[in-house]
Amino acid sequence: MQVPMADLRAQYLGMKAEIDRAVLEVLESAQFILGDRVARLETRIASYCGAKHAVGVASGTDALLLPLVAMGIGPGDEVITSPFTFVATVEVICLAGATPVFADIQPDTFTLDPASVASKITPRTRAIIPVHLYGQLASMTELRALAERYGLKIVEDAAQAIGAAQQGVRAGAWGDAAGFSFFPTKNLGAAGDGGMVTTDDEELAAKMRELRFHGSGGTYYYRSIGYNSRLDALQAAILDAKMNALEAWNDARRANAAYYREALAGLPLVLPIEVEGNHHIYHQFTVRVPKGEVDREALRGHLQARGVGNAVYYPLPIHLQDAYLRWSEGPGSLPESERAAEEVLSLPVYPEMTAEQRAYVADSVRSFFTGR
Repeated sequence: MQVPMADLRAQYLGMKAEIDRAVLEVLESAQFILGDRVARLETRIASYCGAKHAVGVASGTDALLLPLVAMGIGPGDEVITSPFTFVATVEVICLAGATPVFADIQPDTFTLDPASVASKITPRTRAIIPVHLYGQLASMTELRALAERYGLKIVEDAAQAIGAAQQGVRAGAWGDAAGFSFFPTKNLGAAGDGGMVTTDDEELAAKMRELRFHGSGGTYYYRSIGYNSRLDALQAAILDAKMNALEAWNDARRANAAYYREALAGLPLVLPIEVEGNHHIYHQFTVRVPKGEVDREALRGHLQARGVGNAVYYPLPIHLQDAYLRWSEGPGSLPESERAAEEVLSLPVYPEMTAEQRAYVADSVRSFFTGR
């Protein structure tokens, strides 16, 4: 049996009629850049997340960059974030001209440790970017308290967390702004790149709408130096159609995670937790393979030989990557992030998995330890 990390073809076939109809409607309208389709999706995402505004942009990366720029964050400013994340989280800080400052993570959730963040705040700190990694929110109550105490902005990296919540408040409604990614394998994925920023700040939303269109209002008069970062109408139409299935897909991911928790109990692995008050949407089901006790690469090879997809998100934290060493305190400076990179392993959890596939994944993991 083959079980990939994601099955985008199965997802498409599951709602082919709706997606095809949405695409054809855009083709027939001949309105491909922004327009009514994008505006409709923006309204729908804002409402879903509990935010007042949403701004469609070209990628999840731009969904983090544009709010920083719109906030005036740049040279001389520091932004605190996690090194245990996809590179875009840190990349955008540098692209804005600011300085990334790395704080460590909590070992149970892989999200920013508020105590570590507090120790990194200086007079130059302007913002915090918490990463809602793998589909679970960071400790937002504590991080918001820090931000309020020191007058800092919060930009949520919610790329992996659409539909996730904490204390009943969804990702996208906790910070001054939040960036979402619609990369095809996300819980809500486009047929290419796409992103969205949510915010309650009307002025900030207006500034980002200007920035995404070359610093103009769509005219030939330019108020600022901007970007070409508009969400295509085709992508918006596909995403709008898929929004109808998002809650069911997230529920299926949660059901798969619950199955794994029971099926993998008792093995020498550390299974993911769901913090009380959190609603985890399992963009990834990520276990820890304890270093020194279990050979992660041997387990990966065993799974691959059995046709079971698996992945390491992420094999080297950003503060130890060549491009970012100038802002690093070196190996050993962020021990939890470094240990996580050596131990994490993600298993297939996508919503289109069959019961047989799910059982096969669990049996394959167990067989590595039992020899059967």
